[in-house]
Amino acid sequence: MRVSASLFLLLLASLPPVTAAAQSAPKASSGQKWVVAWVGSVQGPYPVGNPSAQPDMKLAFASAETGARDQSFRMIVKPEIWGREARLRFSNALGTKPVTFDAVYIGLHLTSSALIPGTNRPVAFGGKRSVTIRPGDSAWSDAVALPFVRDPDRADLAGRKLAVSFHVPTESGPMTWHAKALQTSYLSPPGAGPQSADESESAFPISTTSWYFLDALDMRAPSDAAAIVAFGDSITDGTLSTLNGDDRWPDVLARRLRAAYGNRVSVVNAGIGGNQVVGPTEYSPQMPYPGGPSAVSRLERDVLSLSGVTTVIWLEGINDFSKNGNATVEAVQAGMKEAVGRIRARIPGVRVIGATLTPAVGANNPNHGFPEQDEKRKALNEFIRASGVFDGVADFDKVIVDPATGAMKPEFVHNTTVGGAGDNLHPNRLGYVAMGMAIDLGLVAPAAAKAVKR
Repeated sequence: MRVSASLFLLLLASLPPVTAAAQSAPKASSGQKWVVAWVGSVQGPYPVGNPSAQPDMKLAFASAETGARDQSFRMIVKPEIWGREARLRFSNALGTKPVTFDAVYIGLHLTSSALIPGTNRPVAFGGKRSVTIRPGDSAWSDAVALPFVRDPDRADLAGRKLAVSFHVPTESGPMTWHAKALQTSYLSPPGAGPQSADESESAFPISTTSWYFLDALDMRAPSDAAAIVAFGDSITDGTLSTLNGDDRWPDVLARRLRAAYGNRVSVVNAGIGGNQVVGPTEYSPQMPYPGGPSAVSRLERDVLSLSGVTTVIWLEGINDFSKNGNATVEAVQAGMKEAVGRIRARIPGVRVIGATLTPAVGANNPNHGFPEQDEKRKALNEFIRASGVFDGVADFDKVIVDPATGAMKPEFVHNTTVGGAGDNLHPNRLGYVAMGMAIDLGLVAPAAAKAVKR
């Protein structure tokens, strides 16, 4: 994309000024720490999963077995907290062969697959410009300075997105991914070579609504900053929400917390569409499941290993009670007790908030909506409310259910991703906004966070 001189100057004027001091990697003070700013919980291998509004990907990937081949990715992500330094985590958790990543860059997203000129910054791994990750492993990058973030507390950074670009030089084999991004990202064609340094949109003609390989982004933040992890299934992942609208319930909560506490609280989304608390019992590249590994088995990667976590909000269980899951209430309760115990053992002072399950009555998915599922859902909700396992409750059931029918309120049903009727299982944008607005901020805000003075 060609940018006129006048537009280029206008874009630069809208950014915080970059000084010589800002161009060098800033030194972290003793009062700073890493805080997770974005998460894309991985599953796989591609194409196993539940993407939303996904284009036909045959132009991007010749086959699932070969995966990526000498092509570049531009993943668009929205940090929920900003800092002058960032670092990236790449994952090959569900791959079957080593994957090399080179020409890794991070820059400020403009529109489409284009970046704001002059913001694209190279990323290193142990001082090197490439990294090879073995199957089952992940790797953090070195810290990279973001010179366009002169003042992380500036209000005009809120909602801005980053473009993380990287090149896979050889066949990747089966790809680790997050299916339901509900965010458009971009790829070059196979055989196109390294294109990550290109800030225009011309090198990335293929679109996708999924994230590949990249699964976490940290920002260097003040010592009183903290992260909240929204842990769950498709109703956390955002099924039926607006594509590129950032209207999932964790997004709504994040905006409320930023308005109250400024650039101090990050809310990251660790939902996976179709996920279960305790199922499947086995998960591997050879035995995948569309909903990803169970919550209990992915807890280390998607909660415990994340930076700066102070609170976890857990909404999950409806898929365990589907015809595919067919778990008992007691099995799900035991899984929740185990996971909460592990969270508390690893993160001193953490708060774990249980969220009640929303109804599936009348669902048009044949695996959901039958009477026994709703009975189990109600029993689990009572456990969440009254067992004492959790430090508090986000009662989403009361927000979403129509007391007259026991089903979802009618206004929350229609599909706001692609239009048309909904499925009576997933709330739409209206429902997610209601859920995000219903959470008591006092229940989740970190104790060290100070309210913004107005």
